[in-house]
Amino acid sequence: MINTKVTVAGVELKNPVMTASGTFGSGMEYSEFVDLSRLGAVVTKGVANVPWPGNPIPRVAEIRGGMMNAIGLQNPGVETFCTRDLPFLEQYDTAVIVNVCGHTAEEYVEVVERLSDEAAVDLLEINISCPNVRCGGIAFGQNPDSVEAITREVKRHAKQPVIMKLSPNVTDITELARAAEAGGADALSMINTLTGMKIDVNRRTFALANQTGGVSGPAIHPIAVRMVYQTAQAVKLPIIGMGGISSAEDALEFILAGATAVAVGTANFRNPRTTLDVIEGIEDYMRCQKVEDICSLIGTVK
Repeated sequence: MINTKVTVAGVELKNPVMTASGTFGSGMEYSEFVDLSRLGAVVTKGVANVPWPGNPIPRVAEIRGGMMNAIGLQNPGVETFCTRDLPFLEQYDTAVIVNVCGHTAEEYVEVVERLSDEAAVDLLEINISCPNVRCGGIAFGQNPDSVEAITREVKRHAKQPVIMKLSPNVTDITELARAAEAGGADALSMINTLTGMKIDVNRRTFALANQTGGVSGPAIHPIAVRMVYQTAQAVKLPIIGMGGISSAEDALEFILAGATAVAVGTANFRNPRTTLDVIEGIEDYMRCQKVEDICSLIGTVK
């Protein structure tokens, strides 16, 4: 017998594998390929207080070792999410984590308050890579003072545990992790995409209309593992590790580095069943290595 259950911010998950926000819709899109009840959690696409149209096209480009995107957090807004997507997710025996986005503290709070009485929502993941329009467009997650302030403000209004999603586009990610911890965060998820650029040399133009985009996929995996390890040494919060996971081995690297749970993102586009492959691979590893409890592996690499 093996135990794959983990606990993130007081919420028990049947296994440590979840989806990464923005790569799985709100579950409905993948439900014909994946039994959502087998997942530790479904993490939804970003939800804002009002519908966001996103960036102009083209907004996705393939690169060596992954992809780039500049979707711009297109979403139908929190009201549509609550009336359409949440009732769908309630059918499944899995935790629901709602990713929340906004351009101001007030926009974040509006979504958090709207979700506060939704029993189907187990945790909130706060996307602080959004541009703070009151600070010249710099992302909330790139300044420790902003991270602590937005975390504290969200916590004042949230009824569910709060996960702060950290941006890797900083000099020292542990500074941001400590700031989130100081603001009262219940957990961290990391990393979000790295900022990159691709140029079409034949057309002599940018591959993305936005010029820059978020790099994700296998290419960023070693960077993400390093950042999770460093952060696990710096704070006491549970960490959800992500970045280039396409196999159980990739996921286990994060767990050994200090992550309590992991999220599969870009790999879902290539193989919609990647999450299930990772779950089954972790179980096989535990049997082979005679590991009875997945929690005994967390942060054990030295």
